[in-house]
Amino acid sequence: MAETRVRRQVKVVPSDDGQVSLPGDIADLLGDEAELQIGPGQVVTLQPSTAQVEPVPQAAVRPAPPTGRAILEVRNLSVLYGTFKAVDDVSFQVLRGEIFGLLGPNGAGKTSTLSAIEGLLRPRSGSVVLDGFDVQHRPIEAKARMGVQLQATSFQAQLTIRQIIRLYAGLYGVAISDAEIDDQLQLVGLAAEAAKPFKQLSGGQQQRLSLYIAVIHEPALLLLDEPTAGLDPQSRRQLWGRIEEIRKRGGSILLTTHSMEEAQAVCDRVAIIDHGKLLTAETPLDLIAKHKDDPRVRAVAHGDVTLEDVFIGLTGSAVRD
Repeated sequence: MAETRVRRQVKVVPSDDGQVSLPGDIADLLGDEAELQIGPGQVVTLQPSTAQVEPVPQAAVRPAPPTGRAILEVRNLSVLYGTFKAVDDVSFQVLRGEIFGLLGPNGAGKTSTLSAIEGLLRPRSGSVVLDGFDVQHRPIEAKARMGVQLQATSFQAQLTIRQIIRLYAGLYGVAISDAEIDDQLQLVGLAAEAAKPFKQLSGGQQQRLSLYIAVIHEPALLLLDEPTAGLDPQSRRQLWGRIEEIRKRGGSILLTTHSMEEAQAVCDRVAIIDHGKLLTAETPLDLIAKHKDDPRVRAVAHGDVTLEDVFIGLTGSAVRD
């Protein structure tokens, strides 16, 4: 049964018999019958004035797919180091409100692609356009619209969390009060560590602070380079939740990861890059469905085909340095 998702918040209160009343304009918009996702674990089947709530498996509940024009456009991007072509004519888009995963083995071209997007290196050819601004020709405007969290975070070791927040808020021109800092640290689970020097934080706490700093200026696009590398399962899941919260507030995310579990859990679409070339860009489920009968994929699968099986089938089993 197909889903029709309406991007509008409506107060829906079910009665004892499971029926819920809906605003008349919503009912008119949806017609005779449709589906509306209203929260984790629930889908409502709508009729003109009432709706019957029925539980669905949690795994089936996904955020509404992103719509609208692209926030990031990478067009025919090529990056060379001497005669070595690290990125070879790569093109893809990240849509507004989308979590997009860039996957690839070591040395595949992910870091070079990210560096070009961030404006840290000049590509040999092609272009990167962020929110309408070319990264090479309008770098100030483009960089003001991006936030970056690197895999290894290195803030000033002796500064406290509060001092680091004030420093980077000042660099971004963001006015922030002590009360606002306290509220934000409470939200990210760092309120008790506000007076601690950065060097005393655990790995998970450092990553949470780094993510907070990366979005302190509310960027249009957040770039995450293996954000959960080295984190324990609890810290990893907490970071996934923060990423989803950023998307819900209107942000778009481009992340790289070696965790296929992570890519399948949080990404709307994933692109696989290898030897500098983009192999595919699809939703994780579509990618699995498309390649589940590929002999290369079947050869490495153990039971049901996973995203990791597809990834290894397409890029090979050899270990990369």
